[in-house]
Amino acid sequence: MAKAATADDAAEAPKKSKKKLIIIIVVLVLLLLVGGAAAFFMMAAGAHDADAYDEHADEMAPEEDSGSRARELRREKARIKKEAEAKGLPPVFVELDPFTVNLQPESSIDQYLQVKASLRVDEAHAADQLKNYMPEIRHHVLLLLSGKKASELSQPAGREALATEILHAVNAIVGETPRGKNGEPEEPIGPVESVLFTSFIIQ
Repeated sequence: MAKAATADDAAEAPKKSKKKLIIIIVVLVLLLLVGGAAAFFMMAAGAHDADAYDEHADEMAPEEDSGSRARELRREKARIKKEAEAKGLPPVFVELDPFTVNLQPESSIDQYLQVKASLRVDEAHAADQLKNYMPEIRHHVLLLLSGKKASELSQPAGREALATEILHAVNAIVGETPRGKNGEPEEPIGPVESVLFTSFIIQ
């Protein structure tokens, strides 16, 4: 009987070792599957975060660039003005040829405007720059003038507002128009410091 029991035990031993081996293999396969799935999801999440970051960076970059560009332009204008004052340079003006336009009708009587104006610029070099763009400048100024009514220009406040509009229009042509945080255009920055009317007649 003892010999028979020993033989049975010897037969069962390989079976148990095979079962353990199978269990170990199954566990390893499961671990590999779980690890692979976890790695896949982590990589997918990382890629999504990277894409989100890139999109956010793309959205923010123009705003930051436009803001830094505006600051750079303003610093440059301040530097030019400071240098001119330190050297005692006289102001530089560019005289525009006279404008004569029909105003927007407010009654049966036609009214027109005759204007002479000069542009004060920040340096002599800018005067030559304006002359190169003069046809475009005159075009935009004529559009502004012909879009006005006599009642809008009869008071000093209306004329000052017109001077500011011309200032921005000219600087937009020869300068740059920075963008705000939401992409909206800000006040143009250019060489023109002011617009001065030397004659202003409404008839």
